[in-house]
Amino acid sequence: MKLKTVTIEGKTFAEIQDGKPVYLHDDGKEAAFDAVTTVATISRLNGEAKTHREAKEAAEAKLKAFEGIDDGEAARKALETVKNLKDGELVTAGKVEEIKAAAKKAAEEQVAQAAKASGEQIKTLETERDKLRDDLYGEKIGGAFSRSKFISDKVAIPADLLQAQFGGRFKVEDGKTVAYDAAGNKIYSRSKPGEIAEFDEALETIIDGYAHRDAILKGAGNSGGGAKPGNGGGNGTKSISRTEFEGLDPSSRASKMKEGFTVTE
Repeated sequence: MKLKTVTIEGKTFAEIQDGKPVYLHDDGKEAAFDAVTTVATISRLNGEAKTHREAKEAAEAKLKAFEGIDDGEAARKALETVKNLKDGELVTAGKVEEIKAAAKKAAEEQVAQAAKASGEQIKTLETERDKLRDDLYGEKIGGAFSRSKFISDKVAIPADLLQAQFGGRFKVEDGKTVAYDAAGNKIYSRSKPGEIAEFDEALETIIDGYAHRDAILKGAGNSGGGAKPGNGGGNGTKSISRTEFEGLDPSSRASKMKEGFTVTE
């Protein structure tokens, strides 16, 4: 802001309003400047600032005695406890040992409880892990048997019986289905040397090495439709019709397979 002036006979004078010089503010408005009031206000603010500074310095001096105490409430309770102690109630050496023993026991109990809770949590996690693993196995392996084109086209027995017989040869590793032969070796692809055999190729390899493969595959040494359980064909093989085979319970079906029966259409 700047002082408002008037020029009279070539001389410049400050404009006065009620005995106070008039100033023009940046927004163009005029205001009389009260110097006396301003000086009084500055003096008052200086006094207040001095009072605040002295109060601050006094507070800092008092706080210095409490350096290192972070928990004021805990310190206050400790002081009250000490204040309430009488000379004859001071803890003896024997009492100190008793307190130490009690504290140790409480700590050991807390550790034992924590260990128990941790053990239960680990057991729960292991159970969940095993369930997820079983679910994954059921989906990957069971699904592979039920969706297999090889089984559909070339196998004469239901996929669930085939899985019961050979499912243990398959494992899920890194999310992939891996087959193992009777010696425990991984089965590799013949069409893609160096790569793990895919499900159908691996299953065909496993069945090829099975002693009763003719009882499993369609048209392998069959003696003709309508043969009865226990009857032999002209070439000495035993056969059973699919209708009769499917009418048996699972254990009887497995027994027929082991006996070398061939399922005929």
